Amino acid sequence: MINLTAIYVLWLREMKRFMRAKSRVIGTLAMPLFFLVFLGFGFGNSSVAGLPEDINYISFLIPGVVGMSMLFTSMFAGISVLWDREFGFLKEIMVAPVNRISIVIGRIAGGATTSLIQGVLTLMISFAVGFQVIDVLSIIGALVFMALISTTFIGLGLVFASRMKDMQGFNLVMNFVIFPTFFLSGALFPLQNLPDYIKVVAYADPLTYGIDGMRNVLLGRQFLFPVEYDFLFLAAFSVIMVFLGAYSFEKSESV
Repeated sequence: MINLTAIYVLWLREMKRFMRAKSRVIGTLAMPLFFLVFLGFGFGNSSVAGLPEDINYISFLIPGVVGMSMLFTSMFAGISVLWDREFGFLKEIMVAPVNRISIVIGRIAGGATTSLIQGVLTLMISFAVGFQVIDVLSIIGALVFMALISTTFIGLGLVFASRMKDMQGFNLVMNFVIFPTFFLSGALFPLQNLPDYIKVVAYADPLTYGIDGMRNVLLGRQFLFPVEYDFLFLAAFSVIMVFLGAYSFEKSESV
């Protein structure tokens, strides 16, 4: 049976950690800001192959940068299980009279909330560089895609965290999972420019649908796929990853 108290306590713990770690917030926002400034202004007036003529590069880039922020924050939230294992907190909650599903839901809820906050902050920064949305409903639609991106990659982070015993394998996850996921998502350039055999891999990337969905709703036009297609595929990825994360976490050892 799901324990709502345990879920709330774990969610509240993540919120307190987030509010107290101001350097974490600043550090997470720094990289999207650099991408917006250097890539956005550097290529802002350039002609990018595959980009519609009425869409400038900054407008194209911003949903990708928001997606990047969500990816990194969500994966770190999932892999933070390793820190809890290192410092003994995971062992303490595992011996509590609470089922592991409640623990997983609490961690996902906390991580998704902090990730969503940082994604919204990144979107707010984009308004300072001239980004414009079509209406308020487009922002609500973007929030839906941001929430799905967050839950998807927190679940994936839990899968890796459940298989890893210490932080030594963290760089492996960074180099062979997070960065390829980011670069193959079309965050920085249109996927139409890629060879067909790489497109196949890109279309298997959940972040591709999240970023394309945000572009569709924020800019009011279709890019790769219809927005309904993006939503359904990303929602399916989200359910699968959360299930796999919960299953892996339940089968993992607490120490």
